[in-house]
Amino acid sequence: MRKKMISKERVKTAFAHLEPDRVPRNYMANSGIDLKLKKYFKLEADDTEGLLEILGIDFREVSVPYTGPKLFADIPERRVDIWGARTRRIEYSNGNGYWDYCDFPLKGMGSEEIHKWPLPSPDDFDYSQVKIQCRKWKDYFLLYGNPGLADVMNNTGFLFSMEDVLIGLVSDNPELLWYIKQREKIELEIMDRVLEEADGAVDMIWIGEDLGTQEGPLINPELYRKHLKPHHKKYADLAKNYGIPVMQHSCGSSSWAFEDLLEIGITAVDTLQPEAKNMEPEYLKNKYGARLSFHGCISTAGAVANGTAGETAEDQRI
Repeated sequence: MRKKMISKERVKTAFAHLEPDRVPRNYMANSGIDLKLKKYFKLEADDTEGLLEILGIDFREVSVPYTGPKLFADIPERRVDIWGARTRRIEYSNGNGYWDYCDFPLKGMGSEEIHKWPLPSPDDFDYSQVKIQCRKWKDYFLLYGNPGLADVMNNTGFLFSMEDVLIGLVSDNPELLWYIKQREKIELEIMDRVLEEADGAVDMIWIGEDLGTQEGPLINPELYRKHLKPHHKKYADLAKNYGIPVMQHSCGSSSWAFEDLLEIGITAVDTLQPEAKNMEPEYLKNKYGARLSFHGCISTAGAVANGTAGETAEDQRI
């Protein structure tokens, strides 16, 4: 009988291409599903830690709260984040819903508006929370970041619109590239301070960039290598300075970029959408299994989205 492992040991074993006592588990869900799970388990709506314990989740995410001045005014029926991106609530007839990005306040704006756009300072975050979280979750595998960290196309698109971002990358729009560079500097400085404060307790950096459609590259691979790959490499290089591995998120068919990810030091990939082209687990295991680890393989584009409860259960057993 295999010895029971604590979460940190379990995930490290899996990422080292060895067999742990069981498959490590992580959890992400939209707010509607999250609340239904908490209600099912008779938890309070804010008891996320209680839910993670019940589900046997092996990962925890280290974060730093923003404590600086309010950068943007409240807008009715909108949420506004610290970068100025806006979301509105979209409701489904079944009672679920989500917050979708909207308005795109920098779309079509000129140099003056873009350069005056407020940006958070790395000084305005509470880094004292890092050690507290690391001590609290010392037995768990600790991630810093998420699929939004280092993500150029989505994060910039939330402000400029996806259309302006894609056109701007192709045309080397100087104002768009200026904004991307400013956000990069801020994110890297925050990440550096978090890792220094963690003092070796963070186990992995998690960054993201959606690179695939269902059938192949979302953008021309050469455009990715010109603008996005060098950007992601800076996060991987900073992690390397601290001796910490990096996992990169991408939706869709993204295996076309895996050699590039390996080249800049990425050692794990999230997430696997198994019906997308060249993303079948067997294909990825045979081609990249000795060099990459894989995080997530529950498709949200198949039975989970369109099937019955029975079809979903059967799909996940397969």
